[in-house]
Amino acid sequence: MFEEHVQDPYRARGKWPEPTVCPECGAVFQQGRWRWGAAVPDAERHLCPACQRTRDRLPAGELTLSGPFFGAHRPEILNLVRNTEAAARAEHPLERIMTIEEEDDRTVITFTDKHLTHGTAEALRHAYQGELESRYTDEEALLRVSWRR
Repeated sequence: MFEEHVQDPYRARGKWPEPTVCPECGAVFQQGRWRWGAAVPDAERHLCPACQRTRDRLPAGELTLSGPFFGAHRPEILNLVRNTEAAARAEHPLERIMTIEEEDDRTVITFTDKHLTHGTAEALRHAYQGELESRYTDEEALLRVSWRR
């Protein structure tokens, strides 16, 4: 596992009021964490950290996929990425894909959460092997991961 070197600017400095609902995605902050579920009508309304990151266009992680194998198997590899994200998001509302930018020789995926970035890259390595490189950019508070095969 990687070690977090930088303070995440989207991590709450204090406790959210309970219950709080995100007006964009509907995630609810209850019992000390964000989860999916119905909120009471008088709940506070604040953007969750994932929606705020998406609105600010400031990802926590970036995964670059490249190589001849990737080019030949792009649809099935991107399907694995989406399925990995869907499984994580079902349990952890703050773990989401922000963007998928496809180019001729590579695809760059941005995420709202560093753990999802790392977990998705590990799922790719487990399923397809390949070369995996991770680096943490202190100045950007961003985990950059590249997978190549």
